[in-house]
Amino acid sequence: MTTLTYPFSEVDVRALKAGDAVSVNGLIRTGRDRFHKFFADGGKLPCDFRDGALFHCGPVVVKNPDGSWRVVAGGPTTSVRENPYEPAFIEQTGVRLIIGKGGMDARTLDACAKCGAVYLQAVGGAAAVTAHAITRVTNVYFLEEFGAAEACWEFEVKDFRCVVAMDSHGTSLFAQVEAASNRRFRELLAK
Repeated sequence: MTTLTYPFSEVDVRALKAGDAVSVNGLIRTGRDRFHKFFADGGKLPCDFRDGALFHCGPVVVKNPDGSWRVVAGGPTTSVRENPYEPAFIEQTGVRLIIGKGGMDARTLDACAKCGAVYLQAVGGAAAVTAHAITRVTNVYFLEEFGAAEACWEFEVKDFRCVVAMDSHGTSLFAQVEAASNRRFRELLAK
């Protein structure tokens, strides 16, 4: 298990290989469809993502009596929807970690290699368990404009476990599984 602590350095990120287990600690921010479209359309980001983490997540967040926020479910959302936007986001912001589920395309993999970023696979279907790694909500941006699920939430996390699924060396576990599945499918058809 490799421990990554915010700010995430390019050296540490480039040392990761596809298949490595990681524990993410410190600051991460969420961003989904509306956030990515806003950025792609030239919108000004509310915070600096350099050496940071972008989590594809639409959390369930409740307000405590004291006005603070608490995450009750924080699982990853499917990342493929962000394929049109992610390469430019990586290149223009200097973000180091993209966290989601299901993988992304070759253009995002190329941007990871070029810029020193990785795609981390978080566990899908365990949103309540994942929420336990979120120790505090430190801020929220675009809550009024985008709504709670699409807002840009800023979390502090401790021991948020993921697997490197796409590294900065051009390796994608998703591409490997697809290639192996296609080979096996052709073998079965040949019988």
